[in-house]
Amino acid sequence: MFVNFEELPEDARIWIYQSNRAFNDEEITELKIRLADFLEEWSAHGASLKAAYTLPYNRFIVIGLDQSQAEASGCSIDASVHFIQKLQDLYEVDLLDKMNVTFKQGQYLAYKDLKEFKSLVKNKAVSANTIVFNNLVNTKKDFKENWEVPLKDSWHSRFL
Repeated sequence: MFVNFEELPEDARIWIYQSNRAFNDEEITELKIRLADFLEEWSAHGASLKAAYTLPYNRFIVIGLDQSQAEASGCSIDASVHFIQKLQDLYEVDLLDKMNVTFKQGQYLAYKDLKEFKSLVKNKAVSANTIVFNNLVNTKKDFKENWEVPLKDSWHSRFL
């Protein structure tokens, strides 16, 4: 069952997929339809899953699941990953590589592989106060409070 992201409880489980580039307006329109269709049909062991999405910065796909109604099973998680893989192919983007970092540079978002990001930190091109996206958060509450944080307050701080 597809719902609005704001309707999900604070303890809803989330998965964050970052794109290596921003989606354009046409792609966003298509993505909204594809995500709504997928989430409307998403289920676990025959039970409908109460799920939602949001597309922050036109660059991230965040899927949320209210687990109080039904929890995701291995098969339902596999189905969501297969769906994301199809989106990767369709839009020619990388959504599953967790070895990349997205961070703010002024009003823009930068996307770098981990090795290059470490080099930026070492060369002081990125500071402890640079806002990074912590895609390891796993609840809606954490997403709202701890997703966009200064580098010094994230797992990325080990590179300082």
